[in-house]
Amino acid sequence: MLQNIPTHLIAGPLGAGKTSLIRHLLGQRPANERWAVLINEFGQIGLDAALLSTDDDGVSMGEVAGGCLCCVNGTPFQVGLGRLLRKARPDRLFIEPSGLGHPAQLLAQLQQAPWRGVLAVQPAVLVLDAEALASGAQLPEAQQQALSHAGLLMLNKSAFVDEQKRLWITSLLPAVPLLWTDHGRISLTQLPTQALSTVDKTPVDNLVSDSQLPIPALWKDSAEPICTYQQLPEGWSIGWRFHPQQRLNTALVEVFLEDLKWRRAKMVVHAQEGWRSANALGGQPLDWQESAWRRDSRIELIFETAQDHALLAQRMLACRLPADH
Repeated sequence: MLQNIPTHLIAGPLGAGKTSLIRHLLGQRPANERWAVLINEFGQIGLDAALLSTDDDGVSMGEVAGGCLCCVNGTPFQVGLGRLLRKARPDRLFIEPSGLGHPAQLLAQLQQAPWRGVLAVQPAVLVLDAEALASGAQLPEAQQQALSHAGLLMLNKSAFVDEQKRLWITSLLPAVPLLWTDHGRISLTQLPTQALSTVDKTPVDNLVSDSQLPIPALWKDSAEPICTYQQLPEGWSIGWRFHPQQRLNTALVEVFLEDLKWRRAKMVVHAQEGWRSANALGGQPLDWQESAWRRDSRIELIFETAQDHALLAQRMLACRLPADH
């Protein structure tokens, strides 16, 4: 029976630095602890688990893809979290909802059955983009609603925000502890905590079974990707999964993205140079990094409005490298 697992909700808008924060925290895991990370993404491909992939056997990843995680009573979330807990038996759990999700509602529902007693939910961390706020950008309504529920507001990307702007930003925020950071770098000891509870010890094995999950798609042809797209009130997304043997030309991927007005682009690809990852907001160039992920190539784009999915798919195919490369 699992109970009282310290659980940290790491929320915030798109591109604020949630994944960077979690990656930095994972690097501080005590050698004698097992940790788990559950990630919800707006798109259906699932990228953040790939971006966070490490060679660390003490960290287990789980995904709930395909929407904004605003109701944890739904079967995909119940199954995804229950399966991760059964697999990892973690000493600590991190949950990263989509930047288009509803963190206040998620935080409240994580403290209800069947999770009450299984999870010891800690005060949430809300990661905000200090540069964007300094320029006058408005937080999405769901993120604004979560401000007063947070145990820590992490003002990330703050290196070039001067003291006057910091005072102005602070005046707009509720009286919640603040931390000015860059690249998501904080100490594990700076996470807000509260006393553990022993209420309602629900056995994790009583949660929804894996058999209720949809069967994942498999490749019929190693050269042809699996493509999914969806329209939700918060936006439109499209994603591709390529077979691990299929390599992509990163220069052609950059050309493909140049004239598209995407809000977010995330990817892990098997490239000519090896396995590479990139993660950018609209208008930013791709900054390729080495990746420990090896399972498949994944690319996801989020737009404000629906796009011509057939045209995007055709252009994506043009980024493939020939089999003999």
